[in-house]
Amino acid sequence: MDTLRAEPPSDDVTLLLARTGSLSADQVASWQFPSDPAVASHARMLAARQLAQWGLEHLAESTELIISELFTNAIIHGNGDCNSECRSGRMIGLRLIRHTMLTLEVSDASHSHPLVRHARSTDEHGRGLFLVAQLSRRWGTRHIPDGKIIWADQQLLASQ
Repeated sequence: MDTLRAEPPSDDVTLLLARTGSLSADQVASWQFPSDPAVASHARMLAARQLAQWGLEHLAESTELIISELFTNAIIHGNGDCNSECRSGRMIGLRLIRHTMLTLEVSDASHSHPLVRHARSTDEHGRGLFLVAQLSRRWGTRHIPDGKIIWADQQLLASQ
């Protein structure tokens, strides 16, 4: 900071540095699906196939469970103000990113922030994000102009 200014600042100054990294095309796989429960199995199959191409078969089971939970939430809650008639025109995005972690991203049209619930043993719903949190190293939400992305990171190596 001293080298940036010849005189002391009269107010608080913050310097933010950000480094972005680019990924090669073979590190990212993405698909778009209609907002329909019938496509979740196809999304899981495509993800498992991609993991096999990357040599990450050991992550297939947990990845498929995370995709199932996030897809279900996107179908049920991810259509914003959309009613059942316009739901078929809405899309759900799935992206896998292989870098220092395996990142799964599911995007939908809702701007609402999901909350982890601790479901009671008698509840039929409410365990999805709890399972995602248990199966991933970390997870979160990122807002985008036309909705949100829910992401989850998994360790690449089975021993970590």
